[in-house]
Amino acid sequence: MRLLEELGFTRVSHFPGGVHAWQDAGLRIQRGAPASTAALLKTQRPIRIRRDRWGAFVDLFDRRTTADLVWMWLGTIALWALLYWGLTAAGIGGLREGDAMIGSGRAGFLTALYFSFGAATSIALGDVIPTGPLRPLAIAEAVIGLLVFGAMVSKLVSRRQEQVVSEIHRIAFEDRLERVQTDLHLVLAELQRIALLCRTPNVPSEQIRARADSASGMCLAQLRTIHGLLYRPQEAPEEVMLEGILASLAIVLRELRDLVRCLDSRSPYLSRNLDALSRLADEICADCVPRHYAPNLREWMDAVQAVAREFA
Repeated sequence: MRLLEELGFTRVSHFPGGVHAWQDAGLRIQRGAPASTAALLKTQRPIRIRRDRWGAFVDLFDRRTTADLVWMWLGTIALWALLYWGLTAAGIGGLREGDAMIGSGRAGFLTALYFSFGAATSIALGDVIPTGPLRPLAIAEAVIGLLVFGAMVSKLVSRRQEQVVSEIHRIAFEDRLERVQTDLHLVLAELQRIALLCRTPNVPSEQIRARADSASGMCLAQLRTIHGLLYRPQEAPEEVMLEGILASLAIVLRELRDLVRCLDSRSPYLSRNLDALSRLADEICADCVPRHYAPNLREWMDAVQAVAREFA
């Protein structure tokens, strides 16, 4: 009902029985094509979109480069100095220095420029005083000058912050790559110890399967990390480091494959991990990743994929 009222219908009431009860009561039903959506929308009130004018004003400074803001600030100072100097020469108000107005020559313009710098930076010393119509001009220059100067300082600070954040990100990324390589060596050592136990007689199979389950989870975690590295081209590591990571991963997967063949049975947890390994590694191939790598890296990717497919 509320929707019909908003569309402009005035004689609206609720019929609890619905359409079927309306028909059973013998009441008239209008037959024909329903009203089009365009016709219904014409009766609706227009939607007013409020524009954030202050946001557009801030974006005007945000889109400018630091050099643009510096020239804008200096241009504002020079323009206002010309206004001060010209209006003083024309006798419309003026700048008073001591007991006399500034002159119309070069010395007078330099005094106007000096006052304009002081007004734009809000550090005027009071030795030059505006009079008459120049007072609101000085206030306007102070407001505009502080806005542009603040935007300029903000640009410089934000640029420095971006450099610091980028450097922190680079250091954290390199540290992450080193941890991946270290973890792969630890997983490889653990798999080799488990394989040695598997070939040793009189070792309980439950102990071997438990350690194999844990090692398969560690392999899956490292594979997910490397998969993320390959599918984030904006954070691609150096090819030398990436080759070492892929080579270690291929060796780890081969060791895991040999260990699985040594086991007399698989636990459900191990089976799920091997299926996940196979699915993830199937996306690590030379033609799958979003970047083009050197031929030696492509060979290691294909080797990782080939070994992981044997788990399926």
